[in-house]
Amino acid sequence: MNIVEVRLTPVAFADPPLLNAAGVHEPWALRTIVEVDCGDGLVGLGETYGDLPHIELLRRVAPLVVGVDPFATSRILEIVRAELGATDAPDRHGLTGVSTPEKTALRVFSPIEVACLDLQGQLTGRPVHDLLGGAVRDAVPFSAYLFYKYAAHPGAGSDPFGEALTPDQIVAQARTLIDRYGFGSIKLKGGAFPPDQELDAMRALRDAYPELPLRIDPNAAWTVETSQRVAREMVGILEYLEDPTPGLAGMAAVADVARELGMPLATNMCVVAFEHLPEAIARDSVQVVLSDHHYWGGLRQSARLAGICQTWGIGLSMHSNSHLGISLAAMTHLGAALPELTYAADTHTPWQLGADVVESPLPIVDGAVRVPTTPGLGVTLDRDALARMHEDYVKCGLTERNDAGYMRTFVPDFEDVRPRW
Repeated sequence: MNIVEVRLTPVAFADPPLLNAAGVHEPWALRTIVEVDCGDGLVGLGETYGDLPHIELLRRVAPLVVGVDPFATSRILEIVRAELGATDAPDRHGLTGVSTPEKTALRVFSPIEVACLDLQGQLTGRPVHDLLGGAVRDAVPFSAYLFYKYAAHPGAGSDPFGEALTPDQIVAQARTLIDRYGFGSIKLKGGAFPPDQELDAMRALRDAYPELPLRIDPNAAWTVETSQRVAREMVGILEYLEDPTPGLAGMAAVADVARELGMPLATNMCVVAFEHLPEAIARDSVQVVLSDHHYWGGLRQSARLAGICQTWGIGLSMHSNSHLGISLAAMTHLGAALPELTYAADTHTPWQLGADVVESPLPIVDGAVRVPTTPGLGVTLDRDALARMHEDYVKCGLTERNDAGYMRTFVPDFEDVRPRW
């Protein structure tokens, strides 16, 4: 049985005005749903970014994998690499680090590989995690992902989460997420305000939740000196400090201080491709890598990353961008099969406010997602929702994520300059 068609459907769903170092989320988040069709009703699902340059790369590759066996994912990766080469449309999305030609190829390959694994599971009657070595846990833990945010987009009514600009409001947001989903750890997206203001929020969270692990991620908005100061001030408060400053050299300078304090540094910005690992290991720049199958090349490449991290004593978590239920299912199967997963994963799921393209999204209960045991990914496409969300994509007029440009709607002189403090 071979692939007869690869269908790409860009979609949009409402996104709250969440702040980060690069600016603020626009009213619509963009994704692309990938369907790998083998005929006879057998369709595998994947999900990826919705930016137009990424979609155009997928469109170049999609017809080239028609006729290939869905079990031949190494062959499909060769096809993607051969077609894209040193492409002039590099991977530049959000806050996921620097671009390389290999990272671009892996990012394009990833949703096709996930869809092929979904197909493989359906054909063999096994869940995807069995294809990755089998589940080592029954549920995958996720972290409450907090954001500074405005009350509403200009001209729109307030969303259910409301404003979060002060420490008290951040604690209230944490309480809402924990009460609703039972999260057992907390991460704050920082880099939106001066460090001392954000540290006050972390102290308030520690007072409110003395037993829960805490993290902050300023997305490289701080200088080395500021990052070293924060590390000293946050001893005993943070589980890890994520991407405080840019680059492997800068992170290594912060790690020199953080190591003495017993505080790991984490990243999803300076180690985002296999070629970054030798220098990162040599410098001891990071002690935790936040894997993301969307740009590490899918689930099997992410498992490869996990093995390397285990070899070198590096912790592992999972990064999240705005996503839907297919990505959550893929993350859950991957997390189930990785004994190396040492920290709760990130997820944006609560921020999509119920919007999804799958009929029964995997629920987050007691801070974790139960691992599916049905064949494939264990989720089914809701075609009515897919059609509605594609119509929203067409109507919204957005074709690329631009947090900095949209931030100037709120702060006219905003510039995405990092480090900023």
